[in-house]
Amino acid sequence: MNVTFRQLRLFLALAETGSVSAAAKAMHVTQPTASMQLKEVSQSVGLPIYELVGKKIYLTDVGKELAVTARSMAQAWDAFQQNVDAAKGLSRGKLRVAVVSTAKYFMPHLIGSFCNKHPAIDVSLEILNRDGVVQRLRENLDDFYIMSMPPSDMDLGDEAFMPNPIVVIAPASDPLAKRRAVPLNELAQRRFIFREKGSGTRMAADHFFKTLKFRPDVRLELGSNEAIKESVAGGLGVGVVSLNALHGHQKENGVSVIDVVGFPLPSTWHIVHPAAKKLSPLALAFKQHVLKEISRRK
Repeated sequence: MNVTFRQLRLFLALAETGSVSAAAKAMHVTQPTASMQLKEVSQSVGLPIYELVGKKIYLTDVGKELAVTARSMAQAWDAFQQNVDAAKGLSRGKLRVAVVSTAKYFMPHLIGSFCNKHPAIDVSLEILNRDGVVQRLRENLDDFYIMSMPPSDMDLGDEAFMPNPIVVIAPASDPLAKRRAVPLNELAQRRFIFREKGSGTRMAADHFFKTLKFRPDVRLELGSNEAIKESVAGGLGVGVVSLNALHGHQKENGVSVIDVVGFPLPSTWHIVHPAAKKLSPLALAFKQHVLKEISRRK
């Protein structure tokens, strides 16, 4: 099989973008050149590596396996380059981080402070729901993944680095916002607004309510913390969110945290990666930076 490393990079770009034109742009070649190179890869493999259905590209099973192999080779080569740069006293490279949506309230600050120390580094930040981050973790697409509920069926390098308290919020004008130690059963007649099923916040809340045999009356399930806060402020119900979604404050934009017995629910932010993954010098430096910054803020 005669495939160049650059051709593998091109195919990997195709796998990640789902588009020949986007892959060509990422590799700084023309679309005809990209198409020709991808055809040569397929001919060398001896089997189709992708197919065009309508206007969308889908990898074949062989193509998916090739993408895994190409990604592993590219990551190993990038790590080698970073080791060489480190030996030369240089600090450059690309860092890929995928985070669940609630982590957007604090991760950009941590990434920004890291980039200030290493201005030659490029960072790719993916902000997705938990299912999206877990999928990227399973495909080993990034250096690190930030979430509060890592999957239990994977062998992971996992380090908890920061609390993630989960709270109940109500409109700031709600009488419950002025009370202390509100019993949970007083919320039995309230309508609840939750994150979508599968989110870390929802999983923690569902587990807590199930333990107490409390069945919340669910009015809405929303895909973002901002939508929950706006809905609560508009009087549609009480919400369950991470305190990080309120930027760590007890009040924000017309909502207040209610002091409900049993809350805040204990939860923790984790920085994870596949256990078998060998972290590059850049990835190790970033992890140390995150842990140091969080420790300094305590």
